[in-house]
Amino acid sequence: MAELGFDWMTFYNIGVSLVAIIVLQIIGMLIFFLKTPFNDMDELKKGNVAVGLALGGKFIATGIILGISAYTNTSIWFMAIWFLIGQVCLVIVYWVFGLVTPKFKVAEELEKGNVAVGLLLCAVFIGTAISISSLII
Repeated sequence: MAELGFDWMTFYNIGVSLVAIIVLQIIGMLIFFLKTPFNDMDELKKGNVAVGLALGGKFIATGIILGISAYTNTSIWFMAIWFLIGQVCLVIVYWVFGLVTPKFKVAEELEKGNVAVGLLLCAVFIGTAISISSLII
C-alpha cells in the first residue's frame, strides 16, 4: 500500500471525513424538516413531488457545500464551519423566498403538491449552494 501513496492514516482520515459528511448531511436534512410545518416524510410517502424536489434540492445544495469545503479544507472543523454557514444561508434563502413570493405561502404550496414551487425552490437552493461554494474556494 505504501508504494501506492496510501497508508493507514490516509484510510483513517478518509473514514472520519466520510462519517463527518454523512452526519452533517443528516443534520442539514433535519434542519429542513424543522423549517416546514408539515411532515416531510409523510408527504414523500404520499408521493408529493413538490416536497421531493424541494428536499432533493436541499440535499444537493448541502452536498455541494460539503463537497467543496471538504475539498478545500484539511480540517473537519473548517468543513463543519462552512456547513453551518451554508445552512444559515439556505435557511435565510428559504425565508427570503417566502418574502419575495407574497401571493402564496411556500410551505402551503409544497404541501399541496405545487411542483412549480418545488422545482423553483430546488433551483434556488442549488444556486445558493454554488454561490456559497465560490466563497469557500
